[in-house]
Amino acid sequence: MPYPPPSRALPGPRRRTLLASAAGAALLAGCSSAPGDPDGGTSGSPSLAERARARAARDSEGLVGRYDAVLAAHPALERLLVPLRAEAVRHVEAFGGGASGASASASPSPSGPGSPSPSALAPAVPADERDALAELAAAERTLADQRAKALLEMPGELARLLASVAAAGAAHAFLLTEGAR
Repeated sequence: MPYPPPSRALPGPRRRTLLASAAGAALLAGCSSAPGDPDGGTSGSPSLAERARARAARDSEGLVGRYDAVLAAHPALERLLVPLRAEAVRHVEAFGGGASGASASASPSPSGPGSPSPSALAPAVPADERDALAELAAAERTLADQRAKALLEMPGELARLLASVAAAGAAHAFLLTEGAR
């Protein structure tokens, strides 16, 4: 049997109104900045996001350099590495990089006048193809893990981009590991 309605309405705001007000206040408090916070208070401040984008672009450029070094040392791996390198170049571009080390082409670019020689920038590559692929896979995996951790502190769009690129890096690591077998 249902309970009878109260005989009179209680004075004051209703429970739903209080809950909605509390939720709205919590959202506003989460979006405000602390007075002494140099980054504007939120993890999504433009300066933090821009620094993260620049770092991600540099990291991807470094990865492109690793691909170039392995391709130069082991041209027989071209069929496996060129598509993965092209993806790394696209990651550089997605993060707003691309002016320096990574070119938009799918093959390694020769160094131009005034730029450092590829041997000065290139990491040491193992003589064995399997070891070279294993090192490249480890670099992809490490960078994917770093990006997966960093995305937790980034604003929405940048976090989604980092997540996507981290997933691609994990897939690249898997493909490189399988290629080394």
